[in-house]
Amino acid sequence: MVAGGLRDCRRVAKVNGKWLGAVAACVYVFLYAPIFVVILFSFDESRLAVSWTGFTLKWYGLLFEDGALVKALLNSLLVAGVAVAVSAVMGTMAAVGLSRYRFAGEGLYRALTLLPVIIPEIAMAVAALTLFVAMGLELSLATIIVSHIVFCVAYVTLVVMGRLEGLDPRLEEAAQDLGAPPPVAFFKVTLPLLMPGIIAGCLLAFVLSLDDFVITQFTAGVGDTTLPLWIYSSVKFGVSPEINALSTLMILTTAGITLLAELIKGRETA
Repeated sequence: MVAGGLRDCRRVAKVNGKWLGAVAACVYVFLYAPIFVVILFSFDESRLAVSWTGFTLKWYGLLFEDGALVKALLNSLLVAGVAVAVSAVMGTMAAVGLSRYRFAGEGLYRALTLLPVIIPEIAMAVAALTLFVAMGLELSLATIIVSHIVFCVAYVTLVVMGRLEGLDPRLEEAAQDLGAPPPVAFFKVTLPLLMPGIIAGCLLAFVLSLDDFVITQFTAGVGDTTLPLWIYSSVKFGVSPEINALSTLMILTTAGITLLAELIKGRETA
């Protein structure tokens, strides 16, 4: 009787597993079908991108012959590079201060650190634009960089804080007991242990900065076009094969960087 009940349970579990698998497959198709379509038509020989006509790589060859595209790409790399470099320093300092020290209002500071992640991006964009206008600053690449630093710092801080909370503070204390001054102990012991978290946070922040459109749209000056802005202005006239090719490269780049960041985080926390 017990054996029959176990067989019934296994049969039900097997049926439920098949249904769950089918539902999961439908969800993944819904999520990733548009991405696969973009990638597929980036290799289509036809410019219409309506039906498959043949395989070609010519759109990738023509992609970087556009001077405006190359300039937009360089602007995006400049903005992301500077924003991440500044965020790495500020985010690491903030993470160390919030994780290692106890002070009045610590909970409030932690909450404020999360705000750029929680607040809707459109609200942050309007706030940044209002601030720059009130200060009388001319919109340019500099204002884009400052705006990107705000949310990049938040992500770097959160990732480094997670790494810090897994470290043993007695390692740094042991270095100080052996005669190393606190700054030397930090740079010789703690910072190398934090480096995987810092790198992972910077990679994630770089992806977010490279792909950002809303905040960049509000804080960019005339002629300060980044890659997302260039794509947006180009698709107004239709989605060309070059746009599909560029989107494919961006998808692969951001996915690779994100995967690398996750691998670094996972290896160090394992």
